[in-house]
Amino acid sequence: MSVTELVEKNNIIFGPINSRRFGVSLGIDLSPGFKQCNFDCLYCELAPSATVAQQLQSISVTQIIEALQQHLDDKIDVITLTANGEPTLYPYLNELIEALNTIKGNTQILILSNSATLHDDKVYQALLKLDQVKLSLDAVSADIFKKIDRPHSSVKIDTIITKLQQFSKDFQGKLFIEILFVKGLNDTKEEIAKLNEVLCSIDATRIDLGTIDRPPAYPVEAISYEELHQLAQLFESTLPVHIASRKGTLPTPQSYTDEEILNTLDKRPLTLEDIELLFDKKSQQRVQEMFNKGIITRKQMGSVDFFIPTNNLNRKRLKPTF
Repeated sequence: MSVTELVEKNNIIFGPINSRRFGVSLGIDLSPGFKQCNFDCLYCELAPSATVAQQLQSISVTQIIEALQQHLDDKIDVITLTANGEPTLYPYLNELIEALNTIKGNTQILILSNSATLHDDKVYQALLKLDQVKLSLDAVSADIFKKIDRPHSSVKIDTIITKLQQFSKDFQGKLFIEILFVKGLNDTKEEIAKLNEVLCSIDATRIDLGTIDRPPAYPVEAISYEELHQLAQLFESTLPVHIASRKGTLPTPQSYTDEEILNTLDKRPLTLEDIELLFDKKSQQRVQEMFNKGIITRKQMGSVDFFIPTNNLNRKRLKPTF
């Protein structure tokens, strides 16, 4: 089957989707025919497949732009580059990004990548031309990384970390880091400590913690929202951590005093959705009262609003050198 036939049977453009994290998103699938990825993640919603180091079949930039222009309007917040697999394997990525930058208007361009090709200078330089970049970092220990992400043999976690640290210094847009937790694998205190050390050396706009919320490719389990919240507490309090996975979450609200609320927000800023899940009605009223008095304030981190103690606004994080 030719690429043209594949494109006719599979849409290049999908959405728009109202994303809680990124706004109204119009997606571009850079591998619309079939999965082409350098990872075979345990938690992937796509069927298991052999990893590849490059795309075997690709669509043209012209096809993508023509398809996009039929759907793009001023109501779209972000054009999201993704794929049935890894979008940075697309061989014409730089040309596509340059073409998108000429027609996007006020719309931002975002890519969702697994970070594995940052060592490729062509990919690295292309990503610098984007408005927003979301990079995955599920683990920093080589053995755990291999178990969860099942990467192509050419992919090394140490290289990913080094390039991610460098990219965070060079990139001028919004950088998001995503960690997806799999029960019994990367959710240990030991791995969190290692992740925390690396994240403190990265300039991220926001760090999203998630877990499995779609049927996975392999028989692995998600962790609960409560467990995500507990893991969030283990990270450096000044890291911009955000709990992203809430699908199917049942609220388990508890009572908190003013002091306990401030202590919780001091350790980990919370969104309104977090507060509604964690705090009972009276505790939510206490949050509102402290917000009205200026004791608590709202701070935006990459289009998501968090509540933090007002005294924390000027707190700085000391970043290790590397």
